[in-house]
Amino acid sequence: MNRLIYIVLVGLVLSSCSPYQKAVNGDDIAAKFKVGEEMYNKGKYMKASRLFEQIMPQYRGKPQAEKLSFLHADSYYKSKEYYLAGYQFDRFAAAYPKSEKAEEAEFLSAKSSYMLSPAYTKEQHATKDAIEKFQLFINAYPESEFLEEANKLVHELDGKLEQKSFDIAYQYYKTVGYTRDYNAAIKAFDNFIFEFPGSKLRETALFYRLDSAYQLAINSVERKKEDRLIKAKTYYLSFVNKYANSEHMDETKDMLENLEEELKKYSTKS
Repeated sequence: MNRLIYIVLVGLVLSSCSPYQKAVNGDDIAAKFKVGEEMYNKGKYMKASRLFEQIMPQYRGKPQAEKLSFLHADSYYKSKEYYLAGYQFDRFAAAYPKSEKAEEAEFLSAKSSYMLSPAYTKEQHATKDAIEKFQLFINAYPESEFLEEANKLVHELDGKLEQKSFDIAYQYYKTVGYTRDYNAAIKAFDNFIFEFPGSKLRETALFYRLDSAYQLAINSVERKKEDRLIKAKTYYLSFVNKYANSEHMDETKDMLENLEEELKKYSTKS
């Protein structure tokens, strides 16, 4: 037991005397920079970022500031501190727009936002921020070595927004039987169809929109019924023009027959 205590105490003493610990506790900014860079090169990014954080203000305006600033940001990125990394990469790009590292800094800033993007079921502010940053990067560096990865990540982020938008619309559609808020479902699917014209979910969205409009029209109060029947028929035409071979065609044909039967009553009245 005494031997174990001795070993632990020796370890603590040795660690307190390590170059890293001396640099952290010391006042020599050059030593902090040197040891910080050594930690960075060894993959000890959290230790590196701690040292870089201590000396950033003292190096402001000095020749070494550019290198320090990038290493500082990248040490946060490699430590998976993506919020801090994005902030520091943005500062680097703004302070050193002509740096050979400016392009990489802007890409990694966008990628930091990408890493903060949550699952599609959650609020998507971070996802939208990442897409915006990537788009700015793509526009600024159309020949970048990072372009292929940037486009791939944007596609992935767009997929989250697409699924989120569809699920919101589908939630309205699924609950209309209880709430009778067919208008909300139609509007939500309209938004989805407009925002994601190339979506693989487009056919399903158009069908659910048609079904919502159909249910709204058939169950409508008399004074609004004719207009709603006509609108539902328009949605039917939109659907069949695009998806004539859809698996939903039998259902939609039944809808059309019922819509036209109801519309006959109004042509007879006129």
